[in-house]
Amino acid sequence: MTPATYGGGDAGLLGPGWSGSPAATATSDGAYLGALLDAEAALTRAQAALGLAPDAAATAVGEAADPGRFDVGALAERARAGGNPVIPLVADLTKAVGAEYGPYVHRGATSQDIMDTATMLVAARTLDLVLADLDRTARGLARLAAEHRDSPMPGRTLTQHAVPTTFGLKAAGWRSLVLDARDRTARVRASLPVQLAGAAGTLAAFGAYGATDPTALPEAYARELGLAAPLLPWHTLRTPVADLSGCLAFTAGALGKVAVDVLTLSRTEIGEVAEGSGGGSSAMPHKANPVRSTLVAAAARRAPQLAAVLYGSLVAEDERPAGAWHAEWEPLRDLLRTVGGAARDAAELAEGLRVHPEAMRRHLGLTGGLIVSERLSAELAPVLGRARAKELLTELARRTHSEHRTLRELLAEEPGLKDVDLDGLTDPARYTGSAGALTDRALERR
Repeated sequence: MTPATYGGGDAGLLGPGWSGSPAATATSDGAYLGALLDAEAALTRAQAALGLAPDAAATAVGEAADPGRFDVGALAERARAGGNPVIPLVADLTKAVGAEYGPYVHRGATSQDIMDTATMLVAARTLDLVLADLDRTARGLARLAAEHRDSPMPGRTLTQHAVPTTFGLKAAGWRSLVLDARDRTARVRASLPVQLAGAAGTLAAFGAYGATDPTALPEAYARELGLAAPLLPWHTLRTPVADLSGCLAFTAGALGKVAVDVLTLSRTEIGEVAEGSGGGSSAMPHKANPVRSTLVAAAARRAPQLAAVLYGSLVAEDERPAGAWHAEWEPLRDLLRTVGGAARDAAELAEGLRVHPEAMRRHLGLTGGLIVSERLSAELAPVLGRARAKELLTELARRTHSEHRTLRELLAEEPGLKDVDLDGLTDPARYTGSAGALTDRALERR
């Protein structure tokens, strides 16, 4: 079977993390075509609003800018001739509008004006979806944090048991990162600008077509599209793309932190959490794999490299670049798709995560009480003296391992500790510090 037999289009066969997500639809070829046409129609409306085009022209262009009237595949093939899809689209749209009002299509603009503006429209529409899923994720994590505010579990540093913590505090920390991502994404979403400046960023053509103040046109254009008006043309000043890529990469990383913690805690030999609905295996019927976490973790690993390409495109020469601008299109779409899919999966993960406090409590005893050695060092120093307390705990830690006895048992044999509440001091659940108060404080953030 030849490749042609499979047909065209990107269905996401190798992208299960974004396939079928709202972000996949919002970044599809059809969505980009719609955004390009929206950008063209809005340009004519903005000029009509300033008296630079007849209202009838704006109506005609708006009616003709129907994505269903255009062949995406043919546009893609013809884009090779000029290096971007705007050139053939303008030709087709002009023909569709007709002879009377066709001259008002794309008037005064350059291809990059339309492509950049359409890209910002696609980004804005995708970020709206991402923000909704980040809010879902944050709500799910807030519920977990509140429910498990006082559920003790081992705190782990450098992969090893450190001191006790609570699952509530862990979930509150996850939520804090997600809210950081939400806030950054919301700021970037509000700042996404239109692009409108003509061939070399001077707005000269609009003056030639009769605009007495061409600088008013980008503001009118922004109002038509619900985007921000830029201070300057940004054909080679790519701050909007860099800010967008940065917030997306951060969001992927924030969600990835949740995912890798869940992957660790859901290991068979740990089993402190489990995904609400695990995935199956092609070879092992017994498995319920943490698929949501796996896909989010994969997205977090891809996103920084995609963002790196976009940061590299900041190095854009002259007033219009050759290659830098063009290099942005595919990685930016991949990044929007990747993060959009990760946000969907993270929301499902947070809403369905199952927590097993009994396993957490059981694991607190795996070190035979050594998990509270920090507390014992502080509490026994006034009783035995600091040097003696340290010496004793070092020795008992060794014996706990070698004799397979608990620290509580060994401490009970020490004559100088007969009046010490060893049960209280060696209970890991009583040494979670201010975890509860910190969780409460974190949950006050909205």
